[in-house]
Amino acid sequence: MKRAVIVGAGIAGLATALRLGRDGWRTVVVERAPARRSSGYLVNLLGPGYDAAEHLGLLPALSAHDLGLFTTVLVRADGRPKFTVPSAIAEAAIGKRAVSVFRGDLESILYEAVADRAEIRFGTTVHSIDQDTDGVRVVLSDGTTEHADLLVGADGVHSATRTAVFGSGFRVDLPYLVAAFPLARPAADVPPSSAATFIGPGRTAAIVNLGPNRSSAFFTYRCGDPTTELRRGPADALGAAFGDLGAGVPEAIRHLESDPTGAYFDAVSQVVMPRWSSGRAVLLGDAAWCVTLFAGHGAALALAGADQLGAALQRHADDIPTALAEWEAGLRPEAAKRQALARRGMLQYAPPSRFHVWMSDLTIRAITFPGIRGLVRRGIERANR
Repeated sequence: MKRAVIVGAGIAGLATALRLGRDGWRTVVVERAPARRSSGYLVNLLGPGYDAAEHLGLLPALSAHDLGLFTTVLVRADGRPKFTVPSAIAEAAIGKRAVSVFRGDLESILYEAVADRAEIRFGTTVHSIDQDTDGVRVVLSDGTTEHADLLVGADGVHSATRTAVFGSGFRVDLPYLVAAFPLARPAADVPPSSAATFIGPGRTAAIVNLGPNRSSAFFTYRCGDPTTELRRGPADALGAAFGDLGAGVPEAIRHLESDPTGAYFDAVSQVVMPRWSSGRAVLLGDAAWCVTLFAGHGAALALAGADQLGAALQRHADDIPTALAEWEAGLRPEAAKRQALARRGMLQYAPPSRFHVWMSDLTIRAITFPGIRGLVRRGIERANR
């Protein structure tokens, strides 16, 4: 039986453990955090991500948590609406093979699916990694040593595995911050089944009202010194950057002050590497190719990457380096495309000027026209093939 050590119990790590476990591998998943974490931002699974979820047998459980589509209301700073984008627009654009869930729900579903197939150790880190042509020796912080055929670094954009195996210098930090968190109670001044979205120079705020325990908030803004801003903490930082807005924003920030559980607050970075594997060690997910939340396909790429890695290892059962090289060659073009789309998407989420906001409004309004709607749908379909 082949053995794998997987670093990171997020979407990428758990999906890899699930796929390899089903293929007969013995997997050990080590996670720095002391327990399972949850976060409240929405993830969309479509294209290869939806295909991977289907192949991994996750769709029945995901369907029970599907948040569905909702109306988007573009608002002014004081909360007054500019115009509405009906949910039918999104449905026409992304098609039927798509599901939207909270990231925490996706991680929980993956955890439940893999719990009896993998050994998962929380509060555990990697102390050292040594490898040769025959295997990988991984010394862990709990005093144990694992001898494995494969090491998978799925420990996110700040990956310690990446640094240990490849060195530093692959993370590209961008002048933006992102915050997202669940809302136990929907915002009183945001209509049900809708998102109130403000887009202004250098910032975006969205409050999604899908009912109790199904609502969430999303913020992103341009920042000259993200490190200093992070030290302030999410509530203080968001209060300073968005405190002048209406449409549920003050209520969301007060919620964050009283209950920061599940909040995601971090600088925006991409990871750009010339290769994702070295010998029997491979990086997967944000550790290898972080596309940022601006791309909207991070979770989908993590699922697809895990599923495709398992397929490549099956095809080259006795030649892991060849399997890793083939897997990367197949997946890298998609990751590079999503990174490029994310860099362009930054102008949409944090427009540099009022003129850019005005142009964005015109573009979004145009999508509501029937003829343009069809062009958008076909464009998205091509992008997700």
